[in-house]
Amino acid sequence: MIAAGIDLGGTKIEAQVFDDNWDCAEKQRSATPQTYADLLSVVSAQVSWIEKNHPGLPIGIGAAGLIAPSTGLALTANLPASGKPFPKDLARASGRAITYLNDCRAFALSEAIFGAGRPFRTMVGIVFGTGNGGGVVVDGQLLSPSLGVGGEFGHLYAPAHLVKTYDLPIVQCGCGRMVCIETFVSGRGMSRLAQTLTGRAVQPADIASARHHDPQMEKVWQVWCKLVAEQFLAFDYILNPDVIVLGGGLSNISGLCDELGAAMQNAQFKDFPIPKILLAQGGDVSGVRGAAYAAWQEAQNG
Repeated sequence: MIAAGIDLGGTKIEAQVFDDNWDCAEKQRSATPQTYADLLSVVSAQVSWIEKNHPGLPIGIGAAGLIAPSTGLALTANLPASGKPFPKDLARASGRAITYLNDCRAFALSEAIFGAGRPFRTMVGIVFGTGNGGGVVVDGQLLSPSLGVGGEFGHLYAPAHLVKTYDLPIVQCGCGRMVCIETFVSGRGMSRLAQTLTGRAVQPADIASARHHDPQMEKVWQVWCKLVAEQFLAFDYILNPDVIVLGGGLSNISGLCDELGAAMQNAQFKDFPIPKILLAQGGDVSGVRGAAYAAWQEAQNG
């Protein structure tokens, strides 16, 4: 075995052990507890399970949220760990060092090394799900430190001209800031657009399936694509990546890459190209494999 990863999410915690080909050889899953003490207990038990069967194996954790570099305290909306020194407490509880990074950064790293971004030098990976975040990988290395904020793409401001044109609501994001683009382009954000533009409460899957025959849902979809296109243009203007790789629940919408590509090209400077837009290849394994790979990288670098 080469490394292990733990995917720490709001509803489940899954540990996976990877063989020398980076295929999952063993795994176990637990429900995410609702208290901090129980969270430490469950995650440290998974670390112990890995350590018992594979002593000294590098272990990485990909978790929703951020760790403040100056204090070591967590900032997370989906785990009972905000304001707590979770990585430090976990290392103490499990009795060993563990590599810790944001789950969206882990996704980006996995897709760059093993998935859709593999043929490219510079890749942006981005997740559209409950939230909206990602990471940048250049030459196989995450551009931002594992505890940095690089990749918090959902907390860029929503484009003012679209907010004004469609009279979109000014709401507070879960991060505490106002008018983050995540409030419109995440799964919940797409539903917010539908409520604003049509007065109807509609789930993203229903918006997507009705967008070609329901004029109201078509409008919702077109506005969502325009918002995402502006977000992607920000990546292009700053990084000019070779490829943008999409993950998360909304990435399962059929035709997504083509339609976002068309919206982005329409918003791009005339006669200039856009990056390739591709779907992630790793599926549910991407994040946890990325966390395992980060731990392996750290071990290799000494």
